[in-house]
Amino acid sequence: MSAPAPSPLAIVDAEPLPRQDEVLTDAALAFVAELHRRFTPRRDELLARRDERRADIARTSTLDFLPETEAIRVDDTWKVAPAPAALDDRRVEITGPTDRKMTINALNSGARVWLADFEDASAPTWENVVTGQLNLIDAYTRNIDFTDPGSGKSYALKPADELATVVTRPRGWHLDERHLQLDGAPVPGALVDFGLYFFHNAQRLIDLGKGPYFYLPKTESHLEARLWNDIFVFAQDYVGIPQGTVRATVLIETITAAYEMEEILYELRDHASGLNAGRWDYLFSIVKNFRDGGAKFVLPDRNLVTMTAPFMRAYTELLVRTCHKRGAHAIGGMAAFIPSRRDAEVNKVAFEKVKADKDREASDGFDGSWVAHPDLVPIALASFDAVLGDKPNQKDRLREDVSVAAGDLIAIDTLDAKPSYDGLRNAVAVGIRYIEAWLRGMGAVAIFNLMEDAATAEISRSQIWQWINADVVFENGEHATADLARKVAAEELATIRAELGDETFESGRWQQAHDLLLQVSLDEDYADFLTLPAYEQLR
Repeated sequence: MSAPAPSPLAIVDAEPLPRQDEVLTDAALAFVAELHRRFTPRRDELLARRDERRADIARTSTLDFLPETEAIRVDDTWKVAPAPAALDDRRVEITGPTDRKMTINALNSGARVWLADFEDASAPTWENVVTGQLNLIDAYTRNIDFTDPGSGKSYALKPADELATVVTRPRGWHLDERHLQLDGAPVPGALVDFGLYFFHNAQRLIDLGKGPYFYLPKTESHLEARLWNDIFVFAQDYVGIPQGTVRATVLIETITAAYEMEEILYELRDHASGLNAGRWDYLFSIVKNFRDGGAKFVLPDRNLVTMTAPFMRAYTELLVRTCHKRGAHAIGGMAAFIPSRRDAEVNKVAFEKVKADKDREASDGFDGSWVAHPDLVPIALASFDAVLGDKPNQKDRLREDVSVAAGDLIAIDTLDAKPSYDGLRNAVAVGIRYIEAWLRGMGAVAIFNLMEDAATAEISRSQIWQWINADVVFENGEHATADLARKVAAEELATIRAELGDETFESGRWQQAHDLLLQVSLDEDYADFLTLPAYEQLR
């Protein structure tokens, strides 16, 4: 008697979308189902391990390099696999969601790489998940164009040799995809995003002279990197492409991962192409993990924590040294400024800051960096061109002058800056505005001339939570309290209503966003990720 066929994935509570059958084929869903069966149990174990580690940090208020993996760190003989040609020169990378207009603009931007984002820059509505996959398929088959319904402007792809190389970012391990279920259990969003993209495009990308390349977000340990590596090995065998075709860049955007950079590269060494300094999520992770560690871990206003802060310098310099020691690319942080079409002086000041930031990264040894807007590509390009010249990267700069002790990475109290009342107001303003857009399906939102995504909203609500729980006193004498946060939030909501008018305000999700921000900022039981309760409200 033959074994029963595995039960198929079910599409649950989702309105049919145009052309979804091109993405949700039986074969693609069978692949995602197999990923889920094989790897979700380990995902669940690793999420539980995160909770255990966080409890250790709460008890000890410290972190250290792992004694059990010291042999990996002291072994100078291993390197990651050489970069494929399409990923050897990464001097400027642009980030953004996979909507149709962004897909064309990012590929045409002049950046070497486009981070096609299903994670922090994308609200995971079913439409965004499925049409984002369609847009990438259409881009690779050159069946993509777009006409803006408002302006009438048309967008089309440039010649193939002028397009950015795509590196796709799936969702983090903590998020599920409720619309795809197996035996009543949702599939992890990471496996949905990776599985659909890989299944449809791996061979297609090889035929184009590139490959299935990924950014891995929110990684907290080398064991999570090991899980991804096992997924890559299985997936390559499943579709019949050579091992090592997949390449992954890991975002070092959690404080725990900063202590395991070498181990993360080691676990992925046949598939690794670099590490990235994900600065906004990194700050969020510090606040989250050390939120009850007392005054010495209290971060000041987000905009006062620059990359020249000693603990941020330690993090980025250790990342460059680690990458180059192991033959991997070191990719710098985000320039989030969005140019103003109306204020040339705002642009001038911001462009100077972006240039200084990218000049510093290039001189520190980074091989490339991120921007959020096409207008910033030439600025970042000039910074890296000045250092690299015709070289594709500077992995030969080993930065052996860098020595970082465990305590340097969490020396938050080396900062002179303190939280301010204006910082509280800004955190509330950004939080409400971002969450409202997210609940309407927009994950990348221009707010106050900065491109905000889920990471910056996480910092906003985490800082409100931390300042209240640490009983911070602002420079105007006011204590950070739940009542003060509610007062500021009510004032911000009134400001937004006045800006928009009653009709536009009521057609949005403003009250809901206000309530959700206060929930995740004031609840005694701190939510690990804002997007978990927010996803319950995303329709």
